[in-house]
Amino acid sequence: MSATTDADYVRVCGLDELPATGAAKAEIEGRVVSIIRAEDGSVHCIDDECTHGRVSLSEGEVEGCEIECWLHGSRFNLVTGKPTGLPATVPVVVHSVRVTDGEVLVALADEAPRTV
Repeated sequence: MSATTDADYVRVCGLDELPATGAAKAEIEGRVVSIIRAEDGSVHCIDDECTHGRVSLSEGEVEGCEIECWLHGSRFNLVTGKPTGLPATVPVVVHSVRVTDGEVLVALADEAPRTV
């Protein structure tokens, strides 16, 4: 995996475009992701598709630093991507996020999307 540089980050949205706690779907270079603001105000970016149910995670509920898939209840840690609740057993891909001057910037991970 290569190191992330400043040039890798692209603007996705303004911080004020995100819910106070929750997720929004975005597309970056053809890849669909969820931009998520956790309860503590931190901003995260993960692949939008649940690795179990293959549905949009941006429609799920955010609690603490986790998102829950609305279909079967799988939960994922927003920092690591690891599943924290069954039935999912495969992590979601996590992307690097920076918030600069009220703008949300994301650098996509080199890792390809995972499948079940």
